[in-house]
Amino acid sequence: QGDVGSGKTMVALMAALLAIESGFQAALMVPTEILAQQHFNGAKKFLEPLGVRVGFLSGHLKPKEKAMIYERLQQGEIDLIVGTHALIQKGVEFANLGLVIVDEQHRFGVEQRMKLKKKGESPHFLLMTATPIPRSLAMTVYGDLDVSIIDEMPKGRQPIVTRMTFASKRAKVLGFVRDQVAKGRQAYIVYPLVEESEKMELTSAVEEFEKIKKEFPDLKIGLLHGKMKSEEKDKVMADFRDHQFDILVATTVIEVGVDVPNANIIWIDHAERFGLSQLHQLRGRVGRGSHKSYCILSLGYAVSQESRARIELMERTSDGFKIAEADLEIRGPGEFLGSRQSGLPGFKMANLVRDMDILKEARLAAFEVLRRDPSLTEPENSFLAAELHQKQDRLA
Repeated sequence: QGDVGSGKTMVALMAALLAIESGFQAALMVPTEILAQQHFNGAKKFLEPLGVRVGFLSGHLKPKEKAMIYERLQQGEIDLIVGTHALIQKGVEFANLGLVIVDEQHRFGVEQRMKLKKKGESPHFLLMTATPIPRSLAMTVYGDLDVSIIDEMPKGRQPIVTRMTFASKRAKVLGFVRDQVAKGRQAYIVYPLVEESEKMELTSAVEEFEKIKKEFPDLKIGLLHGKMKSEEKDKVMADFRDHQFDILVATTVIEVGVDVPNANIIWIDHAERFGLSQLHQLRGRVGRGSHKSYCILSLGYAVSQESRARIELMERTSDGFKIAEADLEIRGPGEFLGSRQSGLPGFKMANLVRDMDILKEARLAAFEVLRRDPSLTEPENSFLAAELHQKQDRLA
């Protein structure tokens, strides 16, 4: 775990290099094509000079290109493959997969992550995320995940200033955005809906795009939302990265995206409609360069105390683990042995937030029991063995 922009990808590439130098292949799976392309370019830049053969796989490759990648993977002619969920499709076989890396793991379901892991014989498994989803956080206590934390940002990075505001302050926020753009910076403006909903009085990205164009007639404004085709989305993000747009009006499709170091302001409208994990990821779109960066969280007119408390937490901390713990308290830790990512588990007494320290001690004690008696055959462990068999029967 490392905050957005802390250098997790570089750590992953070093892990891949170690696996490759030990005679294995490595796979890096990311949620979007444009992010996969970014990682692929980075991997080639750093690893190809060291003799590492890097490949790329996505759903948009032509059948002939895919077939060639499949063959090279199976023959062991690719050391590191970078791709989207196309990596878990039938036909993808490895000669000797030793390391699976999943980036922005909260965007993949449990089955998707496990499918990739099953492409090898017990490969090592590295999950990367800026905000652990509640299930992952719970598994660090109960399951067999070890957590490594990058708690420093690269030199030159400044902390992102996060401020809560209200719909009534729109004109002031627009003025601030214009000031930043006048200094040569770029801005994201994020909305929760693509089109206007009759049930929710929320401003849509499409409608707001038209409004922003009128308010900033002299600026170049782009639009990005989930209903666009992948090729369109990739082109818009590439154009924004290349400063073809001053402002990008978008939905949460930018939650995981390319690095745009020049973008230093993100204004999230109706922030009360977003979860903590989403808000933290969106905030991470800025602050990737040396410029002072800002995250403006704008609330609607009728906001619950709970929603306001979430936004105030975002103002107070940029610590991904603290945000995840708050998310855990709100959403519940999920079914640890199942595939549901959140929801309340069947615990009668334990509280995963309040009892975190006790649960960590219990986890260490459990590992010690298994180290001494892996099969639970000793008399003093007979109760544990019986309980385990009961749980296995229920899951079967």
